Amino acid sequence: MMRQPIITVMGHVDHGKTSLLDYIRSSTIVLKEAGAITQSIGASSVPLDVIQKLCGPLLERFKLKFTIPGLLFIDTPGHEAFTNLRRRGGSVADIAIVVIDITQGVQPQTKEAIDLLRSFKVPFIVAANKIDLITGWKSHSPVHIDNFQKQIQLTKEQFEKRFYQLVGQLGQLGFDSDMYNKVDDYAKRLSIVPISAKTGEGIAELLALVAGLAQKYLEDGLKIEVEGPAKGNVLEIKEERGLGITADVILYDGSLRVNDIILVAGIDKVIKTKVKALLRPLPLVEMRAAGRKFEPVTEVHAATGVKIVAPEMENAIAGSPIVSVVDEKKAQEKGEELLKEIEAITLSVTTPGIILKTDALGSLEALSSLLNKKSIPIQRLDIGPINKQDVSQAAANAEKSPLNTFVLGFNVPVDEDARELANKSSVTIIDEKVIYHLIEKLEKAIELKKSEQEKAELLGLVWPAKFRIIPGFVFRQTKPAVFGVEVMAGKLFPRVEFLTADGREIGFVKSIETEGEKLESLEAGRQAALSVDGVTIGRQLKEGDVLYTAISEEHFRKLKAKRNLLKKAELEVMKEIADIKRKEKPTWGL
Repeated sequence: MMRQPIITVMGHVDHGKTSLLDYIRSSTIVLKEAGAITQSIGASSVPLDVIQKLCGPLLERFKLKFTIPGLLFIDTPGHEAFTNLRRRGGSVADIAIVVIDITQGVQPQTKEAIDLLRSFKVPFIVAANKIDLITGWKSHSPVHIDNFQKQIQLTKEQFEKRFYQLVGQLGQLGFDSDMYNKVDDYAKRLSIVPISAKTGEGIAELLALVAGLAQKYLEDGLKIEVEGPAKGNVLEIKEERGLGITADVILYDGSLRVNDIILVAGIDKVIKTKVKALLRPLPLVEMRAAGRKFEPVTEVHAATGVKIVAPEMENAIAGSPIVSVVDEKKAQEKGEELLKEIEAITLSVTTPGIILKTDALGSLEALSSLLNKKSIPIQRLDIGPINKQDVSQAAANAEKSPLNTFVLGFNVPVDEDARELANKSSVTIIDEKVIYHLIEKLEKAIELKKSEQEKAELLGLVWPAKFRIIPGFVFRQTKPAVFGVEVMAGKLFPRVEFLTADGREIGFVKSIETEGEKLESLEAGRQAALSVDGVTIGRQLKEGDVLYTAISEEHFRKLKAKRNLLKKAELEVMKEIADIKRKEKPTWGL
């Protein structure tokens, strides 16, 4: 038997993910057919006859004939739902729809969604939403390719400008994309379907394309054993009034019945328990609404969503695979397989590295993959709140690996004692509820710490500076000589020797003063008085002389190794100093 393809919807915040699903749901309800839409936990099932009615003449036009029973849309769009739909080697989701606001284009969370889809090897289609916001756009037809032809020329030009900007942005991400009806090879080129989740324009084309591609490319993967053991994923663990702790599950293979033995992953073990009840919302009940009502069922078949009531579910983790077994022997075998699958994720670590804590197995795997792609090592990854032990482990990296003194938390609480210990140490805790915010904050924090570390390594080195003695501002000729200078480039610090243009190292800057105030440094363009030992103005130096800080060869090489921290003018001063020194020693500083 062939099951429904599982479709997940992703994209940047406010680009219309929920609006798209709401339109699809409301459209099927409007048809007023018995069973037109079946809502189950975390999913909306759109049967084949509904798709055929919605798509209408498009099926004949594009010569589409479906054998799939319908489409199952994941009802809680976004990264959390998607990352919890995982299985070995990929995702439970068969196809994704990435919703992009055509007036805004690709945004940070769009990129992140695409990265996740790549990580989980999920094919996707782009829905270019909000075309109704394009200047002058009118809704003459629900079919986009027909409606476009009826727009005025100015509106067409505005649309094409936005559309090809989007094509260009997707090109920068490595995709060859175009309008869906211009794509000749859907396996090699990315299809874009312009839509309006507000007016419904393009929705029929989107559904037809998703259904057609699922059937063409995924037919073998959609075949299931209806009477076989259940396979699925825990989408969410939650408490329901009167039911206790329950698990919202997406079933992608087999059947599940009341009293079946099921295996699911806990934080530190595999949980074996028995199904006490299977529940689904009453028809057309909005699943995310508070106080929703459920009806008990004795069995469910893939692909669907269902709420499971069973002992020990409070110890299960979101994102865990869930399987049913028929006897104790099979339970042991499946339990060992499940444990290996969990360990394959949680043991993928590098020392030293950061500490990663998340709320669910799927988000743990997704974040681990994204961080690895960015070459950020992970020392330990786990599910649950950030605690004192996490901070202590990160603090142990402070001396030898200071760039790994971070504890990341995705959608998890932070214990107060952990926060307190972090404040007393060099550990930084970064906790967020949006993946791309979390990674963005980490990257910025690493760059800041790297910059601070590099600057610390340069402390004590003689900094490049070029300055001249201002004529008419010699206040004392010797013991110590006091005279006015202007820094021409670089930065001048006290307690350094200086170098003349002909290569003599003479004099020692005791202090830098201006208007009676001692300065710790003097930057380019500023003037001040120097107090200098070891020189006499009129003998070794004269008014108008250009001088340089006397950088030793060792300091020169260290500065050269950190040239990214120096300004262009400072690098030019270093070159002038090297030229002066190489007159006596050609290999100086090389």
